[in-house]
Amino acid sequence: MPDAAADRPWWKGATIYQIYPRSFADSNDDGIGDLPGITAHLDYVASLGVDAVWLSPFFTSPMADFGYDVSDYRDVDPIFGTLADFDALIARAHALGLKIIIDQVYSHTSEEHDWFRQSRASRSGDKADWYVWADAKSDGTPPSNWQSVFGGPAWTWDARRGQYYMHNFLKDQPQLNGHNPAVQDELIATARFWLDRGVDGFRLDAINFAMHDPALTDNPPAPATNRARTRSFDFQQKLHNQSHPDIVGFIERIRALLDEYGAGFTVAEVGGDDSDREMKLFTGGNGRLNSAYGFDFLYADRLTPELIVDAVGNWPDTPGLGWPSWAFENHDAPRAVSRWTTSDQREAFARMKILLLVALRGNIFLYQGEELGLTQVDIAFDDLLDPEAIANWPLTLSRDGARTPMPWIGAAPDLGFGSTEPWLPFGEDHRAIAVDAQEADATSLLHWTRALIAARKAHPALRLGSLRIVHSDDAVIAFERESGDETLLCVFNLGDDARDWPTGIATDGDMLFATDGADTTTLPPLSGLVLQR
Repeated sequence: MPDAAADRPWWKGATIYQIYPRSFADSNDDGIGDLPGITAHLDYVASLGVDAVWLSPFFTSPMADFGYDVSDYRDVDPIFGTLADFDALIARAHALGLKIIIDQVYSHTSEEHDWFRQSRASRSGDKADWYVWADAKSDGTPPSNWQSVFGGPAWTWDARRGQYYMHNFLKDQPQLNGHNPAVQDELIATARFWLDRGVDGFRLDAINFAMHDPALTDNPPAPATNRARTRSFDFQQKLHNQSHPDIVGFIERIRALLDEYGAGFTVAEVGGDDSDREMKLFTGGNGRLNSAYGFDFLYADRLTPELIVDAVGNWPDTPGLGWPSWAFENHDAPRAVSRWTTSDQREAFARMKILLLVALRGNIFLYQGEELGLTQVDIAFDDLLDPEAIANWPLTLSRDGARTPMPWIGAAPDLGFGSTEPWLPFGEDHRAIAVDAQEADATSLLHWTRALIAARKAHPALRLGSLRIVHSDDAVIAFERESGDETLLCVFNLGDDARDWPTGIATDGDMLFATDGADTTTLPPLSGLVLQR
């Protein structure tokens, strides 16, 4: 059948593979993954059939937040390699037909960035207002009641300036003054630097934190919910420390730059209580970002039909509405097979979960090792490195558990990672599901994932088609994907008990995929199927 993607941008409906550089592959036995290690394994990534790779930060950084505290936007941190190593990675990726997307962190820098050193040195220097500074209140307390994401006030006193500086995250991550045109110009120039090196797009980290209310208005208290409040941040409505309307103008500047370079891709990371409105605002029309990275599934305690209905319902196929992006796992969220199911059901669940992800309308993101069914690793407190988990222990689940080294060779002492003493401990249960073991097993989750990604490319209804919910109850969800003359019916039983075929849904069609024995009469627990009408 004709490929409906032929006249669409490459990124629309794409499958994107996230690599967390510290944990993918180590080329020099220092315990930390690096760019040459990634390049050496790009053939594996290409073999999955994905369209692009998203690289988490590899820029120069003191690593207070593991690269999301950037001290030089235009260089590679020595632990990851050099700019020449990055150029080699780009060249190899492009030779394999892979696009490269990199993180850009525009809301804050490291306190070790030269811009901040200059800014804190003087109230009258060239960079004096490149960050958010404010005088203390008359009693010496912070200028506003704003709280940081990682806990505690969003303000830190600096004796050199005799003022407080703002930080929405760690105190090591001072807030850039995104309202300043000179700051915007420099960030745009940074984006151009990477585009000139061959980058194909950007994930914009925490972009809704890029600008604040210059009046420093206090945030109102948040109404009580049934969720436990583990951080001071949870007690406020975040109306004034983030999400300023002027962010849209900056986004339009970024999009205009990408348009200069042709078929680039921009995806916004937008979390928080107002994320649905902001994602639509940041991606609406043709002059803003291409997509937004939804958090609907990443922190959900359970995978339910209701969750899916609500998530996809927020992104109908409406002219002028942005294009969604979905992920079940990433470097900040617990592994889904540990979060959503039990150990005895893990294999069946993992197969059903990948089929569901591939069937969703939008771009889909796979996090490294998700194609293997990697579990969350239990990291002892003494081994924790995640600053948020350490600060809020034990009420915040460590992000470290999803960042452990990729298992390449199950029988090797270093699991093929490249060092026997990695920066985080290996997941011992990962040995049995390492890449080499699954490559040798034609029935493995790895081969299943490859087949599904290939099907998503081959069927326009999966990659680009509309999505219509035709059934939803407490366990079973069914939806149709349609493009041109192709209609696919996707049916899933997310529950722990077998269910009958949903009443009123026709059973005609050719079976494209089925998991765990699902058919048009019975849906076993944690199963799914796709019929071609």
